[in-house]
Amino acid sequence: MISEQLVDLSRLQFAATAMYHFLFVPLTVGMVWMLVIMESVYLMTGKPVWKDMTRFWGKLFGINFALGVTTGITLEFQFGTNWAYYSHYVGDIFGAPLAIEGLMAFFLESTMIGLFFFGWDRLSRTQHLLVTFLMAAGTNLSALWILIANGWMQNPVGSEFSYLTMRMEMVDFWTVVFNPDAQAKFVHTVSAGYLTGAMFVLSISSWYLLRKRDLEFAKRSFRVAAAFGLASALSVIVLGDESGYTVGEAQQTKLAAMEAMWETEPAPAGLTLLANINETAQRNDWAIEIPWVMGLIGTRSVTREIPGIREIKLKNRQRILHGILAVGALEALRRDRADTVAKGVFETHKADLGFGLLLKKYVNDVSQATPEIIDRAMNDTVPRVTPMFWSFRLMVGLGFAMLALFAVAFWSTLKSHRMHSPWLLRCALWMLPAPWIACELGWFVAEYGRQPWTIYGVLPTHLSVSTLSVNSLYGSLAGFVGFYTVLLAVEMFLMVKFARMGPGSLGTGRYANEATHATAHA
Repeated sequence: MISEQLVDLSRLQFAATAMYHFLFVPLTVGMVWMLVIMESVYLMTGKPVWKDMTRFWGKLFGINFALGVTTGITLEFQFGTNWAYYSHYVGDIFGAPLAIEGLMAFFLESTMIGLFFFGWDRLSRTQHLLVTFLMAAGTNLSALWILIANGWMQNPVGSEFSYLTMRMEMVDFWTVVFNPDAQAKFVHTVSAGYLTGAMFVLSISSWYLLRKRDLEFAKRSFRVAAAFGLASALSVIVLGDESGYTVGEAQQTKLAAMEAMWETEPAPAGLTLLANINETAQRNDWAIEIPWVMGLIGTRSVTREIPGIREIKLKNRQRILHGILAVGALEALRRDRADTVAKGVFETHKADLGFGLLLKKYVNDVSQATPEIIDRAMNDTVPRVTPMFWSFRLMVGLGFAMLALFAVAFWSTLKSHRMHSPWLLRCALWMLPAPWIACELGWFVAEYGRQPWTIYGVLPTHLSVSTLSVNSLYGSLAGFVGFYTVLLAVEMFLMVKFARMGPGSLGTGRYANEATHATAHA
């Protein structure tokens, strides 16, 4: 059996790498369409300030993109180094969208970024706008294929296990591509990225307005960010609702944990706003609920029930018992592929194979699992409720707070004198970290809520890891955290430096502090 410490360290290393990487991704995804908007206005009006806006915000985008790529490359290698059995078991399916992402999206994005920065004096206005548009398309295509791969991990459609190869095999590529979970995750995630980009531009523009410098540049940037951010905030909330519905369809365990729903309630279930969660007793000591809302969100009906954690555990226990038969039949087929009796048993129970494999965490021969071991595996099928419940609520709370900010900011752009209100500008500045916190929380809910699975209902996490030494994992974890912390510090230093310089860093002669910067670089 794989040691629990090895599994935990492998998970921690991948989580740390992914969370660091996801500090860069939302801003890359979000800013690029704002560059398209700004350059489109420049093409239509010919006003130099719009070109300057595209170039300045594009410079900050480029810094973020470079460091995001550096942190992202490591993740794909970790599938082979830290999750070797996972790669063997599902590589034919999971690898396809990642390969397409590299060929279709990443090369397009990288090529267009080069032309974006070095093509201003070599391309016509229309050609350069086309480059910017293709750069944005490449960025979003990259997110699409990565989230198709991740969506399959959450809801493994279009595939089945083959006892001949002892691996998962793809049976329908287009079912994988149009997986409802993947599509909902994509639109929700990129909308969160758009919100992040809008908040970034709004906050820095607010800082310029507070300091009363580069006012025309700042006011135009503020207006674009306010309008784009309002649309993005509304999209995040609406598409988040759709994402919640797909979770309710494919991952009822995750939904029940997010809502701390211990018992199955009569339809339609209420939405729990706040609760004092007692995981030991498997109940909420007190809760504040809104009637009906969770049932409408989770089922789109007033008649369908949402199963509670206790009922889900009992169903999972039955699936574990069926999974024991599937694992036994599979081991018989490994010894004799012509064993028709074993094949019949396997075909009957193969949908529960993954649940039988959960027992491998505690016993090598699952047929020897005691009722106590089966109960432990059953309890493993539900993640800890408290971190899921509060992470989800903090994420949603931040989303609504940002919606309110962007609504007020957009209204202020309609009343020009209101745009200079110090309280609004300070709120925008202090809200700068909010979208990053919300994005990290959303990623945590999605990934931690899938546990104990790497492939939901198919492959348990404890069977997915490579055979590595604990010491090597400690060393590589320390190395990654140290290196990524340095990269994050570099990103923060460069972002702050150029944000403080403002559009004067372009050297056009139209903005504040250009003489100072020119002297400093002489």
